Amino acid sequence: MLRARLTTEMKEAMKAGEKAKLATIRMIQAALKDKDIEARGLGKEPASDDEILALLQKMIKQRNESAAVYEQGGRPELAENERAEIAVIETYLPKQMDEAETQTAIDAAIAEAGAAGPKDMGKVIAILKGTYAGRMDFAKASGLVKAALNAKA
Repeated sequence: MLRARLTTEMKEAMKAGEKAKLATIRMIQAALKDKDIEARGLGKEPASDDEILALLQKMIKQRNESAAVYEQGGRPELAENERAEIAVIETYLPKQMDEAETQTAIDAAIAEAGAAGPKDMGKVIAILKGTYAGRMDFAKASGLVKAALNAKA
């Protein structure tokens, strides 16, 4: 479903002359093709929608890091390019969970895993990734999980 949307929107961007959007979609498709080639080499199926969402989140994280480096290096125009790419990539992600929804999901995952302390963090994160891929910022969530598990210990 996500692949078809990317292809359709790439064609629309070409027709509309939206060069920045077109370049970003092509970049996403190139990363997706690399992932599919890697999977084929391992004898796996092409990337699923959940794997594509994880790839998109990774791309956003990379661009955020690059934008920060460009800002520190005095290159605001390059940082702005990265932020423009982030804006396009984010349109393919589902609505992100807010703080309250994230905390509720974390509490449910801790209960489901039967987590008793920090050593169970991997189990909790695995449950969250399986259930909320693409909708949760796992960098923030891991800190919240750690805090919740430390409070239990």
